[in-house]
Amino acid sequence: MKIKKTNPLYAVALGLLLSPVAFAGSVTKTFIPAVAADTTQPAPANWFNLDPEQNKIQGVSTERAYEYLKNRPSQTVVVAVIDSGIDIDHEDLKDKIWTNEKEVPGNGIDDDKNGYVDDVHGWNFIGGKDGRPVAYDTQELTRLYVALKDKFEGPQAARLQKKEKENYALYKQVKAEFEKELQETKAQYSQFQQLNDAYQTASGIVKQHLNRDTFTLQDLENISTTDQRVNQARMLILSMAENKLTADVFKEGENYFLSKLKYHLNPNYNSRDIVGDDPTNLKERNYGNNDVKGSDAEHGTHVAGIIGANRTNNIGIKGIADNVKIMVVRAVPDGDERDKDVANAIYYAVDNGARVINMSFGKEYSPNKEAVDEAVKYAASKGVLLVHAAGNSAKNIDNANNFPTKKVSAKKEVKNWIEVGASAYTDSAAVFVGDFSNYGKNTVDVFAPGVDIYSTVPDQKYEANSGTSMAAPATTGVSALLLSYYPNLTAEQVRDIIMKSTVKHKDLKVNKPSEGASEKAEVVPFDSLSVSGGVVNAYEAVRLAETMARK
Repeated sequence: MKIKKTNPLYAVALGLLLSPVAFAGSVTKTFIPAVAADTTQPAPANWFNLDPEQNKIQGVSTERAYEYLKNRPSQTVVVAVIDSGIDIDHEDLKDKIWTNEKEVPGNGIDDDKNGYVDDVHGWNFIGGKDGRPVAYDTQELTRLYVALKDKFEGPQAARLQKKEKENYALYKQVKAEFEKELQETKAQYSQFQQLNDAYQTASGIVKQHLNRDTFTLQDLENISTTDQRVNQARMLILSMAENKLTADVFKEGENYFLSKLKYHLNPNYNSRDIVGDDPTNLKERNYGNNDVKGSDAEHGTHVAGIIGANRTNNIGIKGIADNVKIMVVRAVPDGDERDKDVANAIYYAVDNGARVINMSFGKEYSPNKEAVDEAVKYAASKGVLLVHAAGNSAKNIDNANNFPTKKVSAKKEVKNWIEVGASAYTDSAAVFVGDFSNYGKNTVDVFAPGVDIYSTVPDQKYEANSGTSMAAPATTGVSALLLSYYPNLTAEQVRDIIMKSTVKHKDLKVNKPSEGASEKAEVVPFDSLSVSGGVVNAYEAVRLAETMARK
């Protein structure tokens, strides 16, 4: 494709489009909030419920499991979803939302004396007593930078540097990472703005030529003119479309960069002004409000649908667990969740009857990890299973951080934890493992469907998203299914069953996820990427649970 670079804005845009260094490292891999799917063809609808043998699709065999369980009794299982919030009025979820029967809605009284007023469907740990929700928060990296900077750049710095060498070394590391990320984000935003300006200018030229406010790619293909300016604009937009840069993506990108610069990487932003708690008091529990939807419930609603969207109403999708009630615990903002909130969310879920907790979130730093560890151990003591997303950084988390974690001390790992990576619907080597998914032979327990997963989103809508955030609830759904039909199973037994019943792909070699977009894919055995070496499967899990129940 040749385009004369007479307009300097076009020149800049095309230079960025055609430069793998400038472009791949900034826009495509960075700003798109939903992880891009790595398959070449659209996934079949509802594929995560399908069966590898019967359907030749690498789902979790939900329908086959229910055929096996036909006419069996089941018990309702409460599943807590610690996330960004859930649209509890969604048509496919409203009948599946947990209700605290001991609480009288709206009377302003803590009727059940659990410390939370009017917690009818769960609790929001990132909201103020005045009802306001926290929409954004800083990254943990930013918070650490602020805390350590105050300590090591003040008058006491020289003495502290000698006295606290370890913490000072951490500060130097954090400072370097923070300043690098801030600088890179500003540079990426500058590049993005140039692309966006070029796109908007080109769109305006095309709209004027067509004499309409909107146009399609087909409209662009059909343009025939000798006007060089229109042809340049036409070809530029087509080139951007080939790189998946559309008007919607530019809008998402603008929101992404503004969020990072205004909130995530802003040392002066403090979300706790809204919450009104003491962030340093890790024992504080009774803060927040009962707004379980919050300011942006897309992520949590999508997660909830995978777990338990209504299977009998003939609309939308079918979740995995058929007899489940979803408890909403809001603790994850746009930014990094805080250790204090995660710990309290776990305590709340356990104390209010959850048997499984889904945690589709994670971060690289955890300054108050001990508080989360205590909550994790508390869940273990109460027999509650924790399912956690492995993360979307294409890293080996045997060697990289992804908090929270099942490792609660230097030598101890809890047995009520499942760490989940993301797989795709086809067992083609090139795309079977999500190219974004974290992995780890010693850390990631299983893989589960996490690419192009169609599920519920707010306002009666449905969308396909990708991420280990989707793989975790697929595993949570299977866990809840097991507990529903085999209620005497312990959390450790459920974990053991899921691990042992994964579908192995013997001799399958796959592209190992890679952080660099331009890196040549390394081909490795699939079973080298997780502890179990397999993909979660509900049918095989219930068969194994049945043999245990007979003993």
